[in-house]
Amino acid sequence: MKKNRSMELGVLSRFADDDSNPFDVIARYGVATTQLCNWDMTKWTAENARKVRRDLKSSGVRLAALWTGYSGTVIWDLIDGPDTMGIVPEYTRKKRIADLKAGADFAARVGAPAIITHCGFIPETPKSHLYMEVLDALGEIGEYCRKLGLEFWFETGQETPVTLLRTIEDLALPNLGINLDTANIILYGKGNPLDALDVFGKYVRNLHVKDGVYPVDGHKLGREVPIGSGKVDFKRIIPKLHELGFRGELVIEREISGEQQAKDIMASLKYIGRLVDKL
Repeated sequence: MKKNRSMELGVLSRFADDDSNPFDVIARYGVATTQLCNWDMTKWTAENARKVRRDLKSSGVRLAALWTGYSGTVIWDLIDGPDTMGIVPEYTRKKRIADLKAGADFAARVGAPAIITHCGFIPETPKSHLYMEVLDALGEIGEYCRKLGLEFWFETGQETPVTLLRTIEDLALPNLGINLDTANIILYGKGNPLDALDVFGKYVRNLHVKDGVYPVDGHKLGREVPIGSGKVDFKRIIPKLHELGFRGELVIEREISGEQQAKDIMASLKYIGRLVDKL
């Protein structure tokens, strides 16, 4: 697989359950970049930051971004999701703003260029009080990141592409961007990633390379499937990103565990790598 730093392939990582180096696993896939994903707010310590820096250096892996979750219940569906996800729900918003700021502090300590998160089902009604409140919260987080020298990237999924575009435009901060999860737009029934690039392509900073199929039940999300077997048209998306001047990372994510996850990740790296090589 040839290396192309303008579309470098990587694999999503998480903190190890023990004291092992989680980035050694990433290096064994034959890639040299990752997003570190974390939902446990107790991980944001100075000691862990030092360990992450040591582990990155010893494994030879570069941190493309820090993916930070937040505290409280999150229900991944189309019914309770809007009331539990991101900074949209009012009853968890203040605490989650603090959680994301703590994640930004950790990102600055470990040398990540940006934090990424799911902001939730951003309202599609731009004159509503809820949209204005969410905009204020996002602005607070974005400005906090800016002062730390970080970017703040929205992971796609719960909002329509035009709503995400409008949100970024309304915030008018110079450090905002998008982590395009190629499957999530499909899983939530919000559109498709190829057309979404026509809407917000200039803001895409890196990707979660993932595949999926649309919802067939109005209560549940669609299904994630192995790359190449779903509705994501990577054969057109990769060239489209190239046309847009995309310079970010293509980070493989497979939301299963165990031996099959490793097999699917390797297959995905080969599949996407061939598409990148054609450029």
